[in-house]
Amino acid sequence: MSKTVMITGAGSGFGKAASIALAERGHHVIATTETDAHVEELRAEAPELQVERIDITNAQDIEKVAAWEVDVLINNAGVGQTGPLADVPMERVRRTFEVNVFGTLAVTQAVVKGMATRGSGRIIIVSSIAGVAVAPTFGPYAMTKHALQAMGKAMRAELAPLGIDVTLLNPGPYQTGFNDRMADSMWEWFGAESVNAPATDVFKMISGFVTTGQMDPAEVVQRMVELTEAETTNESNFVPHELEAQLTGRTS
Repeated sequence: MSKTVMITGAGSGFGKAASIALAERGHHVIATTETDAHVEELRAEAPELQVERIDITNAQDIEKVAAWEVDVLINNAGVGQTGPLADVPMERVRRTFEVNVFGTLAVTQAVVKGMATRGSGRIIIVSSIAGVAVAPTFGPYAMTKHALQAMGKAMRAELAPLGIDVTLLNPGPYQTGFNDRMADSMWEWFGAESVNAPATDVFKMISGFVTTGQMDPAEVVQRMVELTEAETTNESNFVPHELEAQLTGRTS
């Protein structure tokens, strides 16, 4: 059955690939991205998509979203930031929360009103393995993903009686370029004057470890498609699946 699917952060990575894959399967996809450049590129590459420029931290853009009838919302938009918490500039932490947490909640609130009226819908929140585990220097990003875990779990219980399903997607390290940009972000400001400067070599080693051996993002895209079309979902969905046992001690 064809659905109207809205995907945030569709200009690149998981969001872009999932938008195209879902459209190929006959769904009406509203692919949103923050930049005009990505809008133009995506419209040219995939004319079957409804491409819209949406900044999820902008109140006027959120009002625009509220007017759409969305069956499935995939909250994929996000930014990354690394750095030891004793040093990371507060404006960078606030920006990461503004997009990853507050923006995600705002767009969800806008869409869920229509779902509640219709008595059906699904919200897929793209979290991360960083939503349940954290490595040194990845604290700023992991804090926001831990918040999304709480958001998803609470909303799943709250909205189920209204016919709305909420589920979390927790990818590991996949080769989209996002992890590399995030790992590099701390070096834009971290230096010899930082409190944690003596650990610089260790931090570089951690960054290299996280960005080495990343996996094919097609696995995550396929899971997005499956969650969009599934009759029912689990609360959390780790990709690859083996991560759940490794990170939580649970198996399913």
